[in-house]
Amino acid sequence: MESVAEAARGRKPEEVKSAARVLEVLELLGVQGARLSLAEMAAAMAVPKSSLHAILRTMEARRWVDLDPSGTRYGIGLKALLTGTAYLEGDDVTSLAGPVLDALAEETGEAVHLGRLDGTHVVYLAKRESRHALRMYSAVGRRLPAHATGLGKAVLSQFDPAEVQRRLDWPLERLTPSTVTDPDAFLAQLAETRLRGWAVDDGENSVDIRCVAVALGGGQGMDAISCSAPKSRMDDARVEEVAQAVTEAAHSLSTLLKRLGQH
Repeated sequence: MESVAEAARGRKPEEVKSAARVLEVLELLGVQGARLSLAEMAAAMAVPKSSLHAILRTMEARRWVDLDPSGTRYGIGLKALLTGTAYLEGDDVTSLAGPVLDALAEETGEAVHLGRLDGTHVVYLAKRESRHALRMYSAVGRRLPAHATGLGKAVLSQFDPAEVQRRLDWPLERLTPSTVTDPDAFLAQLAETRLRGWAVDDGENSVDIRCVAVALGGGQGMDAISCSAPKSRMDDARVEEVAQAVTEAAHSLSTLLKRLGQH
């Protein structure tokens, strides 16, 4: 909620206040992933309940938000889902990635993701499930801190240290005991990623999960492909094998995108 409150306090003079508040409602409900009351939303957005209530009534009528059976808690509505789906359907990277992700998931037997850097986070654009019963939780549209994910580190490794420091919020949040938060150690990790061509998340976002990721394109792209599995199925030797498979998949997708002039 803090990021939405900060955005509300930092509204630019040229912004239309009512439009900004509508977007803040969607951002708040989208980030939280849970239903919130009018009071909770007003506090998070730093706005009067009376004016927010009028906005929510309009958004509910247009199906951008909906109410639970008690009529007291708001959640993302159907119209927001349809708009998000349209974004994915109209995105060339996501459209072309399907067969590549299918092949990678078939080869590795593990969970595969396409992700995009969005500010300080990575957003899952597409996923393929592991064939195993024991698997990680993930979902298209889920946002995770870039510094603690293989996808995020793969993309960030393309930038020089000054640009990385500009893009991230410092100090870095510690999600698990393994999350790298020291600035020098994190930048060194990115340098290592850049040299070998692939990133590793070793229990830095979720304690028992290892992930290998490779950025798409050459240089300044915001997308990456990853493969994730429980540590029990991803020892060091397996990491090397998976890294090779993910690298080949990323190269295949990058080649397709270059033919379309996207990367």
